[in-house]
Amino acid sequence: MFDYILLFVVALSAIMAIVQENLYKSIVILGFESFSLAAIYHFLLATDVAATQAILGSALIPGLFIVTLYKTTKGRDE
Repeated sequence: MFDYILLFVVALSAIMAIVQENLYKSIVILGFESFSLAAIYHFLLATDVAATQAILGSALIPGLFIVTLYKTTKGRDE
């Protein structure tokens, strides 16, 4: 039952990230989606995939997206 709730959270997070107009909020939502996917992989007993998804999808990739977005929009705000 908990797996279905996590699948619903993943689908809802993906829709929210697409609809969101603020790119920083969209990146945070995508990180949450990746963490939910890591939880699903953990419950499916694929712990190596879950660990990789948690490290890359929840922390590293959103961090790189935020740095890239900051550096590309830095001159426009002035």
